[in-house]
Amino acid sequence: MSSLPRHIVVAINPSAAFGKNSGAGEHTVSALRAAGYEVTELRAADFQLLTGQLHRALALTPDAVVVVGGDGMVSLAVNAVAQTSIPFAVVAAGTGNDLARGLGLPVGDVSAAIAHLIESLSREPMRIDLGRITSSDGSEVRWFASILSAGFDAIVNERANAMRWPKGKSRYTWALLRELVALKPVTYSLTVGEYTRHEDAMLISLANNSSMGGGMKVSPEASMCDGLLDVFVLRPLSRLRFLRLFPRVFAGTHITEPEVVIERCTQITLDAPGIVAYADGERVWALPVHVDIVPAAVRVFV
Repeated sequence: MSSLPRHIVVAINPSAAFGKNSGAGEHTVSALRAAGYEVTELRAADFQLLTGQLHRALALTPDAVVVVGGDGMVSLAVNAVAQTSIPFAVVAAGTGNDLARGLGLPVGDVSAAIAHLIESLSREPMRIDLGRITSSDGSEVRWFASILSAGFDAIVNERANAMRWPKGKSRYTWALLRELVALKPVTYSLTVGEYTRHEDAMLISLANNSSMGGGMKVSPEASMCDGLLDVFVLRPLSRLRFLRLFPRVFAGTHITEPEVVIERCTQITLDAPGIVAYADGERVWALPVHVDIVPAAVRVFV
């Protein structure tokens, strides 16, 4: 029993009222304290301040970190605890919740998610791979648990993040429809090992997990435990063809279509003019990026 966590840091999404999940943070903290854990609760006005709070809290070497929110909070966690001995857990109370889906955690029911969290803390955490993003000059490093996207989907993310209405997953769909007018392929440079090729594509995603954007199964066979990145390429297609293909991504049946190519690698350098990368739904920086997979880079309670 001595190996089980006793002191837990709980970081709560500062930018969400959680909608129907109002009180998710308070309920999580209360449940952990009722279960006998020592809890340090972190709240801040924005992610930058919360990030600073979390790093200061980690200096006290807690036994675990719990984040309450969606994949943005997962991004906060993995960028704090990657390649450390501190495991993390997530209470899925956000919009996307794709890491939670990939791990088989409760999604859409915060009470169930909290109950599952309490139960999972009695087990050894699971090790999963992480994607590591390095800037072209090597000065910046970011980690992601699910998917890095670069292309039309990242442009849609840019618009969705700037929209105040509608709330929830439908905001992404509205942003997609707005950007569809300007849909056009981009010429990418992909370097795997010593081999570089150029590819005209609508988007390219690097997947460690199967889904993004709240359940879009971009690469349905991607695994967080295989030491590989799934490189998803959507080759040029018309707007009408895109609209016909898009709904199938939620079932993962799009991968049999001729415009879709999926290959696997351990590292890749990706470049294209004017394209910004997003990872776990969070803005990274403009391409180029070098991405490699780091096996068993973090421990997570499931």
